[in-house]
Amino acid sequence: MFVKFVSFALVGVLGTFAHFSVLYALVESQGYNPVMASGWGAIAGLIVNYILNFKLTFNSRQSHAQTFPKFALIALFGMGFNLALMELLTHRIYYLYAQVLTTLAVLIWNFFANTLWTFKMDKMGNSSMSKLGSVIIKPFAGLGLPFV
Repeated sequence: MFVKFVSFALVGVLGTFAHFSVLYALVESQGYNPVMASGWGAIAGLIVNYILNFKLTFNSRQSHAQTFPKFALIALFGMGFNLALMELLTHRIYYLYAQVLTTLAVLIWNFFANTLWTFKMDKMGNSSMSKLGSVIIKPFAGLGLPFV
């Protein structure tokens, strides 16, 4: 698990670069509120992190229809956590320092949530979606949702 965490964190450096680039550009050149700009940066980071973690960190054999909705849901919770911490911290410290602290906290949440749910495989190579997820998803099968 340690090697996987290091890989996740290294991929996260690239996602964080995307996040901080959007944050900085929107605040410094467009005059955005740092909290709102951080939200847009989180979306940029989500895209970079999903693509690289799918292939590099977890080497997933699952379909994107199985993994992306879970990854996005976890990222949505992480984004909420990010925005709440940024709102709290930017009133006390410089916004880029606040984002560094916030990023470290969200990193830990994202790693464990994605390891234990998004990309979890059982010993036979079946995704976690094939068990619990199918129980949750079956009632929605007739609704035309993309992950059903």
